Amino acid sequence: MNKKLIAGNWKMNGSLAANEALLQAVVAGLPASLACEVAVAVPAPYLAQVQSLVAGAAVAVAAQDVSAHEAGAYTGEVSAAMLRDFAVRYALAGHSERRQYHGETDHIVALKTQRALAAGITPIVCVGETLAEREAGQTEAVVKRQLAAVIHLNGHCISEVVVAYEPVWAIGTGKTATPEQAQQVHAVLRAQLAAASDKAARIRLLYGGSMNAANAAQLLAQPDIDGGLIGGAALKAADFLQIVAAAQSQAN
Repeated sequence: MNKKLIAGNWKMNGSLAANEALLQAVVAGLPASLACEVAVAVPAPYLAQVQSLVAGAAVAVAAQDVSAHEAGAYTGEVSAAMLRDFAVRYALAGHSERRQYHGETDHIVALKTQRALAAGITPIVCVGETLAEREAGQTEAVVKRQLAAVIHLNGHCISEVVVAYEPVWAIGTGKTATPEQAQQVHAVLRAQLAAASDKAARIRLLYGGSMNAANAAQLLAQPDIDGGLIGGAALKAADFLQIVAAAQSQAN
């Protein structure tokens, strides 16, 4: 069984004071013997602060994005090498909000994955369908297309990535896929990865559609769900710790 990964995505939220209060509460609330992994994906300006706040704690630092370029005249971009300077362990690639609002294509997501891997950072590759795509019966085709682009460019080291399934219709809407719906898509992704790598079983698949303290245990109990990419609940220490506790109980 893969060690569960609970990764909080703060999105464009936070302040120096709020970050400190949140992480102090999270670190204080973690069990002494942690059987799952915990990470927080924070806005780039706060990487240094968060690196300092979690030093010595069982919380990994994650970036919310990574540039598809190594270096150069790309104003506003943050390279994988820069992230590595701040001890970033994980980087999101292709979050649905990046695809939707910034026009990121499957190929760009594959390039970002490649840059992260080259820098020794584990990419969390996000895939997922819109409500219209789900209602049209296109869920499997969409997520397989998105993942195929990443496999095509990074097939030789695809076992080093984490994949997050985030149905777009369940992000920030309060809606969530049922455990059975989530497991069905995770099983499809697992099979696709198995066809590309003999190490597919070790690739962690996270669910990222409004996982919260109330539904985490049921979702994490599914055979192909290896953790969660947590949005709103990651901004509330008590809720985030409850999700971590649910992952912890699955490991015991």
